[in-house]
Amino acid sequence: MSVLLCTGYAWNNVNNLNSNITQLGGLGLGGADDGAVDILLVGTDSRTDAKGNPLSADELKLLRSGEEVATNTDTILLIRIPNDGSSATAISIPRDSYVEVPGIGMSKINAAYGTTKEGVRQRAVEAGATPAAAENDGTQAGRKALIDSVTGLTGVHVDHYAEVGLLGFVLLTNAVGGVDVCLKDAVNEPYSGARFRAGEQTLNGPKALSFVRQRHGLPRGDLDRITRQQVFMASLANKMLSANMLADPGKLSELQRAVSRSVVIDDNWDVVKLAEQLKDLSGGRVKFATIPVVTEQGWSEDGQQSVVEVDPNQVRTFTDNLLNRKQDDGTPERADYTVDVVNAGTIDGLASNVANILTTKGFQSGDTLSGSADDRDTVVYTHAEDAGARQLAKDLGGAEVRVDSSLPEKRLKAVLTNTYEGPGSILDTGTQVDNVPASERVGNNRPPITAGTDGPTCVN
Repeated sequence: MSVLLCTGYAWNNVNNLNSNITQLGGLGLGGADDGAVDILLVGTDSRTDAKGNPLSADELKLLRSGEEVATNTDTILLIRIPNDGSSATAISIPRDSYVEVPGIGMSKINAAYGTTKEGVRQRAVEAGATPAAAENDGTQAGRKALIDSVTGLTGVHVDHYAEVGLLGFVLLTNAVGGVDVCLKDAVNEPYSGARFRAGEQTLNGPKALSFVRQRHGLPRGDLDRITRQQVFMASLANKMLSANMLADPGKLSELQRAVSRSVVIDDNWDVVKLAEQLKDLSGGRVKFATIPVVTEQGWSEDGQQSVVEVDPNQVRTFTDNLLNRKQDDGTPERADYTVDVVNAGTIDGLASNVANILTTKGFQSGDTLSGSADDRDTVVYTHAEDAGARQLAKDLGGAEVRVDSSLPEKRLKAVLTNTYEGPGSILDTGTQVDNVPASERVGNNRPPITAGTDGPTCVN
């Protein structure tokens, strides 16, 4: 009975969101019959809440933000959810990507919103509009310019729009009780306020904001920041989709308040219907990727700005391949399976090397261990012989598949011996890009970060 009451309370809260959340129209969304819901999620540095009310001095201090009025989009995510609710893929677009912005020309994509907004606002004021009306007109135009810029770059028609400001990020993080992250090294960076020890830790809202906003002092600058944003959102999604979160009326109530205060969505969005789609998603079905980049060290046409150079044709091919996976070839979904890799030989680092490659290919990262083997050949063990085990054996260059009913379902174990000659072995003399740790790759070369890992991925 208590479970039923909690479930009823949860869905009542979800229903209440439709009436409490801030909604807006006139963005020209939807209309593409492509078998999926495509959502543009935008994180802005806005100093107002979802209702347009200025944040208080205490809130600004909490966010370590000044009172400047520019609206920049620090986070741009294109999220696709197939209509059957089987998976979700979030594609990061670097904020300095140099793209065609309607009405402006070539520009950094994060300026599409703010620059368009200010131009429209100023012209409206000069034409005699009230400051409030001019602000509304500018904001609407800025959002539309960003949506059109993303569509032009990716070829994906946006169905829905969601916007979260700085305050919303903090409130949502606190609503779930903080989010777990992991750093490879200690950090002390004054611009963002990022001061963290190395290793795993749980961050509250303000600390989480510093974590995802830092770019100074990181080896790859904004691209490292994108990786931080992705692993943070993967951890947040994992927590929000967990049974404990969904069964906690207090947490759901706090989450509802956070969303109502800080999130803006388009007015043609049925939140209850979306929640129905998402409620059966497992963590491994929530993936993160980044568009391919030509170079992080490009320059604008006037030579005045450093930009991230992107090729729209490459990006469209990338998004098409990623978002429109062919399901009729019998290939299993690797992200459904977690793989433990056992080094049963004497070659140092073999298990971790092969585990990195398997993560690149899309499997969930399990344990890397030293152990023994029953024979001298590579063996894949599985709870019950299935397509995932066969795919793993194939990815390893050929291996025998054996059933071990003591393994959990969807958990595989690869036992490697000194005779192993597949990817990542000492005889593998091809490109070693796949051997780079997951946290150090972007664009074309990055593996999927998912919300299904046992713990947070350690990053710069």
